[in-house]
This record gives sequence, C-alpha cells and structure tokens, in this order.
Amino acid sequence: PSVNIVNISFWSQSLVSSLLQHSDASVSAGQMTDLIHTEKELVQSLRDYIKAEESKLAAVKSWANKLDALTRVSTSDPEGYLAHPVNAYKLMKRLNTEWSELETLVLQNPSDGFISNMSVHRQVFPDAEDETGAAKALMRLQDTYQLDSEAFSRGKLPGMHANALLTVDDCFDMGKTGYNDADYYHAVLWMQQALKQLDGGEESVASKADILDYLSYSVYQMGDLPRAIELTRRLVATTPGHQRAGGNLRYFERILTKQLSEQDQDQQPASEEPILLGTYQRPKDHLPERETYEALCRGEGLQMVRTIHPNRLFCRLQDGRRNPRLLLRPMKEEDEWDSPHIVRYLEVLSHEETEKIKELAKPRLARATVRDPKTGLLTTANYRVSKSAWLEEVDDPVIVRVNQRIEDITGLEVDTAELLQVANYGVGGQYEPHYDFSRKDEPDAFKRLGTGNRVATFLNYMSDVEAGGATVFPDLGAAIWPRKGTAVFWFNLFRSGEGDYRTRHAACPVLVGSKWVSNKWIHERGQEFRRPCGLTEEE
Repeated sequence: PSVNIVNISFWSQSLVSSLLQHSDASVSAGQMTDLIHTEKELVQSLRDYIKAEESKLAAVKSWANKLDALTRVSTSDPEGYLAHPVNAYKLMKRLNTEWSELETLVLQNPSDGFISNMSVHRQVFPDAEDETGAAKALMRLQDTYQLDSEAFSRGKLPGMHANALLTVDDCFDMGKTGYNDADYYHAVLWMQQALKQLDGGEESVASKADILDYLSYSVYQMGDLPRAIELTRRLVATTPGHQRAGGNLRYFERILTKQLSEQDQDQQPASEEPILLGTYQRPKDHLPERETYEALCRGEGLQMVRTIHPNRLFCRLQDGRRNPRLLLRPMKEEDEWDSPHIVRYLEVLSHEETEKIKELAKPRLARATVRDPKTGLLTTANYRVSKSAWLEEVDDPVIVRVNQRIEDITGLEVDTAELLQVANYGVGGQYEPHYDFSRKDEPDAFKRLGTGNRVATFLNYMSDVEAGGATVFPDLGAAIWPRKGTAVFWFNLFRSGEGDYRTRHAACPVLVGSKWVSNKWIHERGQEFRRPCGLTEEE
C-alpha cells in the first residue's frame, strides 16, 4: 500500500501568511467575504490533511498486518521458507524496494524511532543490484527447467506446495529487469504474465498502459510485428493521449508494410494464441552447449553409465590401497561413470562435520570467484553464481580430519592442494560448464601457486537439494545428483599431464532448496610417485 500525501500543512501556512501580509484596517466587505471563503477552504484543507494522516496511518497498519503475517510464516522455518526461489526473490524485493516505500511514507511525518531503526538495519539490506540478481536468478531457473511465468507466479514448482505468489507488480518488475538489460525475451514473458493477471482482476500499482507499453516494444524487438501492432493498438485504445503509442504504431505499420511488399505477401492477422514459454526462440548466448547442459539439468538426455566394463561391479569397498586408517572402516565406492572414471564415496562426512564446516564458512562467505586465465588472479564472473569461503587447517580440527580423509581415499598428496573451498548455491545459484584444470592457452593460471595444474577434483556434497543442483558433464551426458554426506572424485589430467577435456562440467541452478558443497582441488606437485606419469598422451 502507498499513499501520496501533499504537503497540505505547508500550503495552508503559506496561504495564511500571504493573507496576513496583504490585510489592513481598510479591508472592504467584499474582501472580508473573500476571507470567509478562504477560511472555508482552509478548513477543507485541514480536513484533507486529517484524512491524509488517517489514510497514512491505515496504510502503515496495513503494512504492519501484512508483514506480521508474512514474518510469522518465514521465521517459523527460515530455511524451508527460503528454499522456495520465489520467496527468496520476494525477500530481496521487499527489503530493497518495498521497505524503502514504507520508509518514504513514514518520513512524510516525523518518526525518529522508525527512521533510526531503518538506518541501522539498512546497512545489511540488499541493494538494487541484489534485487536485479534475484530476478535474473528466477529467469535462469525459468530457462533451465522450462518453467513458464504462470508456474512461477503461482508458486507451482516441483515438489513445492508453499503459497508463494507473484503479484502483477512483481511480474511487471521482473519484466522491467529484462527490458533494462535489453533481454526482450524475458521482458515479453513477464510483461505478458503481468497483463494476464491484471486482466484477471488483480489490483496493481502498474497501469495497463505501462504494461502494454513495455510489452509491445519488447514483442517488436523479438521480431513479431503483427502482434506488436495489435498490442500497440490496445495501448492507444487504453490511453489515447499516450506520448509514444501513436508514433510507435505508425512506425511498426510502416515497417510491416515494407516487409510484406518486399516479400510479396498479404498481411496476416496477429496470432491470438497467448505468449507462452516456447512462443519465441531464446537468443543464443556465449555457451555453445547451452541446450545440452540445461537438458541434463532437467534429467533429460542422460547416457548409460556402463559403457566399457558392463560386467564390473557398480559398487565396492575401498581401503585406499590398504591405508591403515581405512582397513577397519573402508569407504563405500560407487561408479558414476566409466571413462573418465568418476566415482562417488558414501558416508564421507558426518552430519556433525558438515554442520561444523558450514558454521565455519558462513561468516566468511563472499561472491565466489574464478581464476583469470590471463593473470592467474581470482575474480568474479557471471557464469558462476554462488557464495564461497576458504578454510584452513588452523581454523578447526575438522578441516584437518577432512583433508586427511581425502588423502587417504584418493592416495594423493594434499599438502600441495588448494585450501578447502566451501560453496553455497542459493536461489538460481549455478556454475556454468567449465574446466577445473588450466588449458595450454592459460599457462599462468596457477603459476602463483607453484604447484602445477589441478590433477584431480574431490567434491563433497554437504546437503540434499529438493530440486535442481545436479553436477553435469555435457560431453558425457552424465548427471550426478547431490546426496548429503557423499563425495565425487575424478582426475582432470591424464597421467601424461595432458588435460582430459571430457571432464568439462557444471553445477546446475538450484531450483528448490539450498546446496552446500566443499571441494578440494589437488595439484600435480607431490604426486610424482603416487600417480606416476604415463607413457602415452591419453594414458
């Protein structure tokens, strides 16, 4: 709720001041009559002021009731509440946008206590960039898991029954996020959903004219001139004096006429079918295997694991080549893929260990980074969306135990490995297809470390994920789903030191839930006798 309050009291004071400055003893009866009418206007202004104050108080009460009900639900199970991506987005939006609107409302009258609290808490509020990031995360999920805007708006996500709804204004703001980023594909989907809900009778701050304005131009940018013309005509009919609509309509009609003339075709009426997820083709981006990657994230196009050794056991007990620490309690090992050999170890981390690692990492979590292939320095990237922290052995004995366990299981030296990295993937969190090792065109990627290339990856899953969040290998057609307490392991390099390009992998966006992982990147130095070099390039 929002209320626009004109500064009536200031206007009234100014009017009274003006009247007093021009009054004197020789005021005529006519002038006195004017003052009577002026006083009546002042009384009306006073009543308007009182009404505005009451309206403002009612608006604040409405805010308080809505937020009280909402926080009762969210605080009863914070993790469960935030597991739903729509709730996570709306939390970002509320704290960045809607609480600011409430602040503006309250500021229209002195309210020192509220403003003081706002000033204190604003330091940790998400900003506009965070809200935009949350909106883009929803779009990422929409694309990867082929969910239409209706599904998101109504909270209809796999395995979720929470009542997390998007309003007309939420959908409108989602569309504006795409529009402002020249992402007209998503702008169309969300503006169409906003229009659908508005036509269905929902109330909103955004007007139909605003929605049609954004939608018609976005549809034009997607190359659908007939529909853009039809939507612009609706805009003209809705708001005849709209400053852009008439010009846009003439421009669209002129372009369409020219195109039809060049193609010697007759004009066809605009499609009456609603704009859905597959109405327009999503523009190509920087990722060549986008379709394969996203299909694997949905569990589509998976290949069979057993390709080379169909008779070999799928699971076994592994003692780390008779490692004393594993003889009495060998690890349970399962094959996830034959070549390259990817294995999963069960019961690697206990519940207590995973919770301790999370506890250590949470205060240090920051936007995850990737290593710049040119400089070797760590930097953020749009294709990796998560929060991460690096833990050392001096931080807690549990890190010592985990590092030792990884060495026992793999038989590799971990003293030259990188620190244990803990990552948390929230709503829409992902890491697009990438290699863990440095390629030949990136000779300085790990030069600063002085430990050679990343020979192997050990990845601990520290949480279950309700939906999404798989680790996929697009070149293999393999998908590995998170299971708390388990870990997966693979070699990034052949014994010759050459990179195994089949290990290009990705962390799929988390659709529902929160994904915690920790990984150990093991380097070449120290492995000379533990994993001797092979005689051929791909041995």
